[in-house]
Amino acid sequence: MSRRTGFIRAAASVAVVALAAAGCGESSTSSKPSEKESGKESATYSGKGIGLAYDIGGKGDQSFNDAAYAGFEKADKEFGIGGRDVEPQDGESDADKVQRLTQLAQSGYNPVIGVGYIYAPAVKEVAAKFPNTTFGIIDDEQVAAKNVADMVFHEEQASYLAGVAAAKASKKAHIGFIGGVDIPLIHKFEAGYIQGAKSVNPAIKIESQYLTETPQEGGFSSPDKGKAGASGQIEAGADVIYHAAGLSGQGVISEAAGKKVWAIGVDSDQYSQTSLAAYKDYILGSALKNVGGAVYDLAKSVYEGKPLSGVVRGSLSNDGVGFSDTNPKYKAMTDVVAAVDKAKKDIVDGKITVNAK
Repeated sequence: MSRRTGFIRAAASVAVVALAAAGCGESSTSSKPSEKESGKESATYSGKGIGLAYDIGGKGDQSFNDAAYAGFEKADKEFGIGGRDVEPQDGESDADKVQRLTQLAQSGYNPVIGVGYIYAPAVKEVAAKFPNTTFGIIDDEQVAAKNVADMVFHEEQASYLAGVAAAKASKKAHIGFIGGVDIPLIHKFEAGYIQGAKSVNPAIKIESQYLTETPQEGGFSSPDKGKAGASGQIEAGADVIYHAAGLSGQGVISEAAGKKVWAIGVDSDQYSQTSLAAYKDYILGSALKNVGGAVYDLAKSVYEGKPLSGVVRGSLSNDGVGFSDTNPKYKAMTDVVAAVDKAKKDIVDGKITVNAK
């Protein structure tokens, strides 16, 4: 099994596409020309395009799923291969995910990518049935197969930078963390954030909360839960709140803006997201996870006839994770920027090891 770790930055914007109903949820199909029509025909690629199956919250979450779509669109634009992206259904089972991935593979899409760890059982089952199709899963590294790429990240490293930024920007030495669901993956975000904040101020007070115990309860898909969580932390005294809560994070950001305290986004550069434009002045930055880059890299590898497989891990050293500096107000905080930049360098140089739990 090959092991590759490099990520290519995927600087793609989310475009408006037509929605069409499909048997396992809402899906959209690229209207790009075929490879022959676009003059980008591959000597090795014979697939129908990329098959992308979204996580809870679906496209439009301005975070995790939209980052995956950005990579989908970048690959589509560069290679002209098209594809189909498919939405999840409320309350669906693993069997529904198996059916979704099976339909994509049977239809000839290659690669087929499950966006989120919840697809792990489905990817394992379906990949075994379609050995000539490359599958990808984001945020899980338990599926070991020659035709599967496990695309994972050092989320704790990006979260460490978020913690440094939060502690430096806080005027009360009191910050907050809101996780969508109480699972090991989100514990990595919390652990890095706390370590980063305490590296600045060991005595800093940190509020910490998980919105739900399971994804089925809506922890990643309920802005109202995020809003209520942020409200409680602000009332307790926090003046910077970092969320790792998917779509629920929109509620965190809107509440923070309404109370004129800082929010820190996640996965995508949430300062630049159109649907969050009304709140962007209060988005200090975002802990980035280059999900789009992972999707793009896998599609590129398949298109070029050299499919990635095994664990593909994004870190600060290969731009798989990072911290955004888009907000001019953040850039103006030179002491905050300097502290974050130094922390990044120290992590990359091995001077700092970030806790993952």
